[in-house]
Amino acid sequence: MLRHFVDLLDLNPEEARMLIDRAIELKRSGQEGNRPPLLSGRTLGLIFEKPSLRTRVSFEAAIARLGGNAIFLRGEDVGLGTRESVVDFARVISQYVDGLAVRTFSHTTIEELAGAASIPIINALSDASHPCQAMADFLTIEELRGSPQGRKLVFVGDGNNVARSLAVASALLGAEFVLAAPEGYDLPEDFREQYARRFPGIPLRMERDPRLAVAGADVVYTDVWTSMGQEHEAVHRREAFAQYRVDEELLALARSDAIFLHCLPAHREEEVTSAVLDGPQSQILHQAANRLHFQMALLAWLLGEEPGR
Repeated sequence: MLRHFVDLLDLNPEEARMLIDRAIELKRSGQEGNRPPLLSGRTLGLIFEKPSLRTRVSFEAAIARLGGNAIFLRGEDVGLGTRESVVDFARVISQYVDGLAVRTFSHTTIEELAGAASIPIINALSDASHPCQAMADFLTIEELRGSPQGRKLVFVGDGNNVARSLAVASALLGAEFVLAAPEGYDLPEDFREQYARRFPGIPLRMERDPRLAVAGADVVYTDVWTSMGQEHEAVHRREAFAQYRVDEELLALARSDAIFLHCLPAHREEEVTSAVLDGPQSQILHQAANRLHFQMALLAWLLGEEPGR
Protein backbone atom coordinates (compact mmCIF):
# COMPACT_ATOMS: atom_id res chain seq x y z
CA MET A 1 0.00 0.00 0.00
CA LEU A 2 1.36 3.43 -0.96
CA ARG A 3 1.88 5.60 2.12
CA HIS A 4 3.06 9.21 2.39
CA PHE A 5 4.27 11.24 5.38
CA VAL A 6 2.97 14.70 4.53
CA ASP A 7 1.35 15.89 7.76
CA LEU A 8 0.85 14.37 11.21
CA LEU A 9 -2.87 15.05 10.79
CA ASP A 10 -2.81 12.07 8.42
CA LEU A 11 -1.56 9.67 11.12
CA ASN A 12 -3.66 7.82 13.66
CA PRO A 13 -2.55 7.30 17.28
CA GLU A 14 -1.62 3.67 16.64
CA GLU A 15 0.71 4.62 13.77
CA ALA A 16 2.32 7.39 15.81
CA ARG A 17 2.90 4.99 18.70
CA MET A 18 4.30 2.35 16.35
CA LEU A 19 6.80 4.78 14.84
CA ILE A 20 8.08 5.85 18.27
CA ASP A 21 8.43 2.24 19.37
CA ARG A 22 10.18 1.30 16.13
CA ALA A 23 12.62 4.19 16.51
CA ILE A 24 13.47 3.07 20.05
CA GLU A 25 13.98 -0.49 18.81
CA LEU A 26 16.24 0.52 15.90
CA LYS A 27 18.23 2.90 18.08
CA ARG A 28 18.83 0.25 20.71
CA SER A 29 19.74 -2.31 18.06
CA GLY A 30 22.28 0.06 16.51
CA GLN A 31 23.86 0.83 19.88
CA GLU A 32 24.33 -2.92 20.33
CA GLY A 33 26.19 -3.06 17.03
CA ASN A 34 23.36 -4.60 15.03
CA ARG A 35 22.42 -2.72 11.85
CA PRO A 36 20.33 -5.01 9.63
CA PRO A 37 20.22 -3.84 5.99
CA LEU A 38 16.44 -3.49 5.97
CA LEU A 39 16.51 -1.20 2.93
CA SER A 40 19.29 -2.78 0.93
CA GLY A 41 19.02 -1.62 -2.68
CA ARG A 42 16.56 1.17 -1.86
CA THR A 43 17.26 4.74 -2.95
CA LEU A 44 15.93 7.85 -1.23
CA GLY A 45 15.70 11.07 -3.22
CA LEU A 46 16.19 14.34 -1.34
CA ILE A 47 15.06 17.63 -2.86
CA PHE A 48 15.72 20.70 -0.71
CA GLU A 49 14.64 24.23 -1.56
CA LYS A 50 15.85 25.47 1.85
CA PRO A 51 19.26 25.20 3.53
CA SER A 52 19.62 22.29 5.92
CA LEU A 53 22.05 20.63 8.30
CA ARG A 54 20.21 18.21 10.62
CA THR A 55 17.48 17.24 8.18
CA ARG A 56 19.76 16.45 5.26
CA VAL A 57 22.47 14.66 7.21
CA SER A 58 20.03 12.66 9.34
CA PHE A 59 18.12 11.44 6.28
CA GLU A 60 21.30 10.51 4.39
CA ALA A 61 22.70 8.74 7.44
CA ALA A 62 19.38 7.01 8.15
CA ILE A 63 19.04 5.43 4.71
CA ALA A 64 22.74 4.45 4.75
CA ARG A 65 22.43 2.73 8.14
CA LEU A 66 19.52 0.74 6.75
CA GLY A 67 21.58 -0.43 3.78
CA GLY A 68 20.25 1.97 1.15
CA ASN A 69 21.55 5.14 -0.44
CA ALA A 70 20.48 8.73 -1.06
CA ILE A 71 20.58 11.14 -4.00
CA PHE A 72 20.54 14.85 -3.10
CA LEU A 73 19.02 17.46 -5.43
CA ARG A 74 19.10 21.20 -4.84
CA GLY A 75 15.81 22.96 -5.37
CA GLU A 76 17.27 25.26 -8.03
CA ASP A 77 18.50 22.26 -10.01
CA VAL A 78 14.96 20.90 -10.25
CA GLY A 79 12.90 24.09 -10.43
CA LEU A 80 9.65 22.61 -9.17
CA GLY A 81 6.76 24.51 -10.68
CA THR A 82 9.06 26.70 -12.80
CA ARG A 83 11.49 24.66 -14.88
CA GLU A 84 9.14 21.68 -14.73
CA SER A 85 5.64 21.13 -13.41
CA VAL A 86 5.32 19.41 -10.05
CA VAL A 87 3.20 16.66 -11.62
CA ASP A 88 5.72 15.92 -14.40
CA PHE A 89 8.58 15.83 -11.92
CA ALA A 90 6.68 13.51 -9.58
CA ARG A 91 5.92 11.05 -12.37
CA VAL A 92 9.52 11.00 -13.59
CA ILE A 93 11.27 10.80 -10.20
CA SER A 94 8.98 7.93 -9.21
CA GLN A 95 10.77 5.80 -11.82
CA TYR A 96 14.23 6.51 -10.37
CA VAL A 97 13.98 6.36 -6.58
CA ASP A 98 11.98 4.44 -3.99
CA GLY A 99 10.98 7.45 -1.90
CA LEU A 100 11.38 11.24 -1.91
CA ALA A 101 11.95 13.58 1.04
CA VAL A 102 11.16 17.22 0.27
CA ARG A 103 12.17 20.36 2.19
CA THR A 104 10.30 23.29 0.70
CA PHE A 105 8.52 26.55 1.39
CA SER A 106 5.06 25.73 0.10
CA HIS A 107 3.14 22.90 1.73
CA THR A 108 1.05 22.74 -1.44
CA THR A 109 4.13 21.52 -3.34
CA ILE A 110 4.38 18.47 -1.09
CA GLU A 111 0.66 17.77 -1.41
CA GLU A 112 0.91 17.98 -5.21
CA LEU A 113 3.88 15.62 -5.22
CA ALA A 114 2.00 13.13 -3.06
CA GLY A 115 -0.98 13.34 -5.36
CA ALA A 116 1.03 12.55 -8.49
CA ALA A 117 3.87 10.29 -7.33
CA SER A 118 3.80 6.51 -7.21
CA ILE A 119 6.41 6.43 -4.43
CA PRO A 120 6.20 7.61 -0.79
CA ILE A 121 6.61 11.37 -0.33
CA ILE A 122 8.06 12.61 2.97
CA ASN A 123 7.62 16.12 4.28
CA ALA A 124 11.11 17.08 5.44
CA LEU A 125 9.78 20.59 6.24
CA SER A 126 7.22 22.93 4.75
CA ASP A 127 5.83 26.28 5.79
CA ALA A 128 2.86 24.50 7.39
CA SER A 129 4.34 21.40 8.96
CA HIS A 130 7.54 19.78 10.27
CA PRO A 131 6.36 16.26 11.13
CA CYS A 132 9.77 14.53 11.32
CA GLN A 133 10.99 17.09 13.84
CA ALA A 134 7.95 16.75 16.09
CA MET A 135 8.06 12.96 16.12
CA ALA A 136 11.79 12.94 16.89
CA ASP A 137 11.03 15.34 19.74
CA PHE A 138 8.48 12.96 21.20
CA LEU A 139 11.01 10.15 20.89
CA THR A 140 13.29 12.32 23.05
CA ILE A 141 10.54 12.99 25.60
CA GLU A 142 9.75 9.28 25.80
CA GLU A 143 13.38 8.33 26.39
CA LEU A 144 13.94 10.99 29.05
CA ARG A 145 10.61 11.14 30.85
CA GLY A 146 8.74 7.98 29.92
CA SER A 147 5.33 7.95 28.26
CA PRO A 148 4.22 11.38 27.01
CA GLN A 149 0.69 10.56 28.17
CA GLY A 150 -0.41 13.39 30.45
CA ARG A 151 2.83 15.37 30.09
CA LYS A 152 2.60 19.13 29.56
CA LEU A 153 4.55 20.54 26.61
CA VAL A 154 4.75 24.33 26.31
CA PHE A 155 5.94 25.96 23.11
CA VAL A 156 7.07 29.55 23.72
CA GLY A 157 7.06 31.55 20.50
CA ASP A 158 5.45 31.75 17.09
CA GLY A 159 2.63 29.38 16.10
CA ASN A 160 4.82 28.16 13.26
CA ASN A 161 5.22 24.85 11.46
CA VAL A 162 7.09 23.27 14.38
CA ALA A 163 4.45 24.39 16.89
CA ARG A 164 1.67 23.03 14.70
CA SER A 165 3.31 19.63 14.31
CA LEU A 166 4.04 19.45 18.05
CA ALA A 167 0.39 20.23 18.77
CA VAL A 168 -0.76 17.35 16.56
CA ALA A 169 1.87 14.96 17.93
CA SER A 170 0.72 15.85 21.44
CA ALA A 171 -2.86 14.96 20.57
CA LEU A 172 -1.82 11.70 18.94
CA LEU A 173 0.36 10.62 21.87
CA GLY A 174 -1.70 11.93 24.77
CA ALA A 175 0.28 14.98 25.89
CA GLU A 176 -1.09 18.43 26.75
CA PHE A 177 0.07 21.15 24.36
CA VAL A 178 0.17 24.86 25.22
CA LEU A 179 1.31 27.69 22.95
CA ALA A 180 2.57 30.88 24.58
CA ALA A 181 2.56 33.56 21.88
CA PRO A 182 1.88 37.28 21.52
CA GLU A 183 -1.26 38.50 19.78
CA GLY A 184 -1.04 38.01 16.04
CA TYR A 185 1.26 34.98 16.24
CA ASP A 186 -1.17 32.29 17.34
CA LEU A 187 -1.70 29.00 15.58
CA PRO A 188 -3.42 29.90 12.27
CA GLU A 189 -7.20 29.69 12.13
CA ASP A 190 -7.23 27.14 9.30
CA PHE A 191 -4.95 24.88 11.35
CA ARG A 192 -7.15 25.25 14.43
CA GLU A 193 -10.19 24.25 12.35
CA GLN A 194 -8.37 21.17 10.97
CA TYR A 195 -7.24 20.25 14.46
CA ALA A 196 -10.77 20.58 15.91
CA ARG A 197 -12.18 18.31 13.20
CA ARG A 198 -9.42 15.75 13.68
CA PHE A 199 -9.35 15.79 17.49
CA PRO A 200 -12.81 16.74 18.78
CA GLY A 201 -12.74 17.12 22.53
CA ILE A 202 -8.95 17.61 22.79
CA PRO A 203 -8.34 21.29 23.61
CA LEU A 204 -5.75 23.39 21.84
CA ARG A 205 -4.64 25.80 24.55
CA MET A 206 -3.04 29.18 23.88
CA GLU A 207 -1.77 31.68 26.46
CA ARG A 208 -0.56 35.25 26.14
CA ASP A 209 1.46 35.17 29.39
CA PRO A 210 4.46 32.85 29.00
CA ARG A 211 4.80 32.60 32.78
CA LEU A 212 1.28 31.20 33.14
CA ALA A 213 1.89 28.85 30.23
CA VAL A 214 5.19 27.44 31.52
CA ALA A 215 3.99 26.89 35.09
CA GLY A 216 4.19 23.16 35.85
CA ALA A 217 5.46 22.21 32.37
CA ASP A 218 7.29 18.93 31.77
CA VAL A 219 8.81 20.21 28.51
CA VAL A 220 9.61 23.79 27.54
CA TYR A 221 10.30 24.28 23.85
CA THR A 222 11.15 27.26 21.69
CA ASP A 223 12.26 28.06 18.15
CA VAL A 224 13.67 31.07 16.33
CA TRP A 225 11.37 34.06 16.16
CA THR A 226 12.15 34.69 12.49
CA SER A 227 12.15 31.67 10.17
CA MET A 228 13.59 31.37 6.66
CA GLY A 229 11.60 33.57 4.30
CA GLN A 230 10.56 35.98 7.10
CA GLU A 231 13.80 37.97 7.29
CA HIS A 232 12.03 41.18 6.31
CA GLU A 233 9.94 40.86 9.51
CA ALA A 234 12.92 40.35 11.83
CA VAL A 235 12.90 43.74 13.57
CA HIS A 236 9.15 43.70 14.15
CA ARG A 237 9.26 40.12 15.42
CA ARG A 238 12.05 40.87 17.90
CA GLU A 239 9.86 43.61 19.36
CA ALA A 240 6.73 41.43 19.44
CA PHE A 241 8.48 38.49 21.12
CA ALA A 242 10.69 40.46 23.54
CA GLN A 243 8.78 39.10 26.57
CA TYR A 244 8.91 35.52 25.30
CA ARG A 245 12.62 34.77 25.66
CA VAL A 246 13.25 31.51 27.50
CA ASP A 247 15.69 32.37 30.28
CA GLU A 248 16.52 30.76 33.61
CA GLU A 249 13.79 32.72 35.38
CA LEU A 250 11.08 31.50 33.00
CA LEU A 251 12.35 27.91 32.95
CA ALA A 252 12.32 27.87 36.78
CA LEU A 253 8.51 28.07 36.65
CA ALA A 254 8.35 24.66 35.01
CA ARG A 255 8.68 21.41 36.94
CA SER A 256 12.05 20.94 38.61
CA ASP A 257 12.77 17.99 36.29
CA ALA A 258 11.48 19.72 33.14
CA ILE A 259 13.54 19.45 29.98
CA PHE A 260 14.27 22.22 27.50
CA LEU A 261 14.11 21.55 23.75
CA HIS A 262 14.94 23.62 20.66
CA CYS A 263 14.88 22.31 17.08
CA LEU A 264 17.98 24.39 16.17
CA PRO A 265 19.64 26.41 14.84
CA ALA A 266 19.21 28.82 17.76
CA HIS A 267 19.71 32.56 17.90
CA ARG A 268 21.43 32.78 21.25
CA GLU A 269 20.25 35.58 23.55
CA GLU A 270 17.23 36.14 21.31
CA GLU A 271 14.57 33.43 21.78
CA VAL A 272 16.71 31.60 24.37
CA THR A 273 19.64 32.50 26.57
CA SER A 274 22.92 30.60 26.43
CA ALA A 275 22.48 29.82 30.12
CA VAL A 276 19.38 27.76 29.25
CA LEU A 277 20.65 26.38 25.95
CA ASP A 278 23.83 25.06 27.58
CA GLY A 279 22.27 24.40 30.97
CA PRO A 280 21.55 21.14 32.81
CA GLN A 281 17.93 20.93 31.65
CA SER A 282 18.76 21.38 27.98
CA GLN A 283 18.47 18.23 25.87
CA ILE A 284 19.09 19.80 22.46
CA LEU A 285 21.89 17.39 21.50
CA HIS A 286 19.88 14.31 22.48
CA GLN A 287 16.98 15.83 20.53
CA ALA A 288 19.09 16.49 17.42
CA ALA A 289 20.51 12.95 17.49
CA ASN A 290 17.01 11.50 17.53
CA ARG A 291 16.26 12.98 14.11
CA LEU A 292 18.41 10.14 12.76
CA HIS A 293 16.67 7.43 14.74
CA PHE A 294 13.12 8.55 14.02
CA GLN A 295 13.92 8.87 10.31
CA MET A 296 15.27 5.34 10.30
CA ALA A 297 11.95 4.12 11.69
CA LEU A 298 10.02 6.21 9.18
CA LEU A 299 12.02 4.99 6.19
CA ALA A 300 11.74 1.37 7.31
CA TRP A 301 7.95 1.83 7.50
CA LEU A 302 7.56 3.61 4.17
CA LEU A 303 10.18 1.82 2.08
CA GLY A 304 10.29 -1.61 3.69
CA GLU A 305 8.62 -4.79 2.54
CA GLU A 306 5.86 -2.86 0.79
CA PRO A 307 7.62 0.15 -0.77
CA GLY A 308 4.42 1.44 -2.34
CA ARG A 309 4.97 0.47 -5.94
